[in-house]
Amino acid sequence: MTQSDAVTVEVGLGERAYDILIGPGLLGRAGSEIARRLPGVRTAIVTDENLAKAHLATLTASLAAAGIAATPIILPAGEKTKSFAALQEVVDGVLAARLERRDVVIALGGGVMGDLAGFAAGIVRRGMGFVQMPTSLLAQVDSSVGGKTGINTPRGKNLVGVFHQPRLVLADTDALDTLPPREFRAGYAEVVKYGLIDRPDFFSWLEANWRDVFAGGQARTRAIAESCRAKADVVARDEFETDDRALLNLGHTFGHALEAATDYDGSRLVHGEGVAIGLALAHRFSARLNLASPDDARRVEAHLEAVGLPWRLADVPGGLPGAERLLEFIQQDKKVARGALTFILTRGIGRSFIARDVPVSEVLAFLRENQPG
Repeated sequence: MTQSDAVTVEVGLGERAYDILIGPGLLGRAGSEIARRLPGVRTAIVTDENLAKAHLATLTASLAAAGIAATPIILPAGEKTKSFAALQEVVDGVLAARLERRDVVIALGGGVMGDLAGFAAGIVRRGMGFVQMPTSLLAQVDSSVGGKTGINTPRGKNLVGVFHQPRLVLADTDALDTLPPREFRAGYAEVVKYGLIDRPDFFSWLEANWRDVFAGGQARTRAIAESCRAKADVVARDEFETDDRALLNLGHTFGHALEAATDYDGSRLVHGEGVAIGLALAHRFSARLNLASPDDARRVEAHLEAVGLPWRLADVPGGLPGAERLLEFIQQDKKVARGALTFILTRGIGRSFIARDVPVSEVLAFLRENQPG
């Protein structure tokens, strides 16, 4: 695939519609792509220390060639950077650069940078322009698309934030070549999620072709594009997560609870790994409630295990708190409405649905059954 072969996926939101470009070489073309769509802007680039070393020079050179001024804001890497303190640092950096409302905040990095920079763009001057440049697989297929931004608190993940759609997403597939294998696998969990929500044929394709996706090339681009189309379709129907968009949280209620239970310690569990375990638990819980066949749960578990992802509570290193404490984290999740537990459950592969008023007693019994040992 050449640089001119980038795949374009549109997020259809009327006057606020935007393109997702997927393909190689987009970091080097960012200046021309941004200048063509957003002429005359200045930018702040929010990134972390690791990504700055790997990609910042390429991006700033591309922007400079297009006549776009850029101010870098470089933060520590890791999930713990999604904090009030880091948000204040980004806001101060944008204001110090004297950027105006019509200017653009660029998020260069994975989901942490995207969520943080997007939140800052959404609140500075009551809303600035925003461009996502995701460099992780997880961010390219999930967090960079759809406008959900935010930070974590000690009480839970992503509990403070805003919906703020980007103006453009540039997903450079070359950036994935430098990802550690663990991080790429973690992002792949979000790819699997789209097949399990409502694309059973895509899940079957992944079962047969995941090795090619991991190897790169056309299969990887196809998997990313299909994932983006899946998310774009849902976001266009339900931008603010009042109905169908909640389906995108398949696996996340369990996964977010596990992240909170491990204090967002990336050495123990990263987001995509929490999602992988959550996907397996959601299918197993659905089978326990006689909504789906146990064979479907085993099929999901087998695929996650084949690619090297964790799929059970026992796979979290360092141990977990008891079922009662895990339930508390689940109840704190933002997908709880007036105390009633809401889960995304399934009637089979690719047949997920929103289950409201799930009995707390059932969730607690399930967690006890699945505790390690």
